Amino acid sequence: MSKFSDNIESSLASLGLSGKLGRFYVAALKLGSAPVQQVAREAGIGRTTAYSLLEKLKDEKLVTLVQKGGKTHMVAENPDVLARNLDDKQRALSAMLPDLRSLYDNGESTPRFQVYDGVDGISTVLNTVLTSDADTVRGILSMQELLASPGRDVIDRFVAQRVAAGKWLHVLRSKAEETDDIWQDSDGELRRVRYTSAAEPFVMTLFLFDNKVGLISSRKENYGLIIESSEFAKVQKALFDVMWQASV
Repeated sequence: MSKFSDNIESSLASLGLSGKLGRFYVAALKLGSAPVQQVAREAGIGRTTAYSLLEKLKDEKLVTLVQKGGKTHMVAENPDVLARNLDDKQRALSAMLPDLRSLYDNGESTPRFQVYDGVDGISTVLNTVLTSDADTVRGILSMQELLASPGRDVIDRFVAQRVAAGKWLHVLRSKAEETDDIWQDSDGELRRVRYTSAAEPFVMTLFLFDNKVGLISSRKENYGLIIESSEFAKVQKALFDVMWQASV
């Protein structure tokens, strides 16, 4: 088998056409129109298996059957059908997601904790914030630690992506750790900032969104943490709101 064919079959596998099914489909594409037995030989597949695979390809509208000279021929459809099938599945999934999420949120569940190491782990927390459903994210920012790790470039990119996603950020900061006059109140960057009266700097950054709490450690410990728990997130949001009202 050529490297070209290997690449095609690997790509088809990612679309759900794996193994013999993928080989059978590739053979049908190569032959265009041919008896089922000929397509099976081209794919190196037995006759009984071929008819089972044929039904699957028909269900996906990737092939049709026609009669030629008293024989049943397989005719491969334009591969654009694959793209249409994906679009149809994406639309169906998008329509189902609200109901699936409702079942997930209302079902019995235990809190989930996930620790992510290093700068990549911190980026995972930031990306989770960006893909959340929240229109407004609450945050307690440890300025000095964020500038140290993951660094200003990463945070500036996060700001740009957050703004592009239309998410406001309500931020609590500590005057005890101010370094530069950056990331202040900004309509353009969808951000509101208030300062707590805490005498000590915050040593971690915390984000509150959906039913999750995302934490970014100091550079010393260097990790990201996501806690998924409706009750825990609700308590943390209530505490944040109390601090927000008491801050200026």
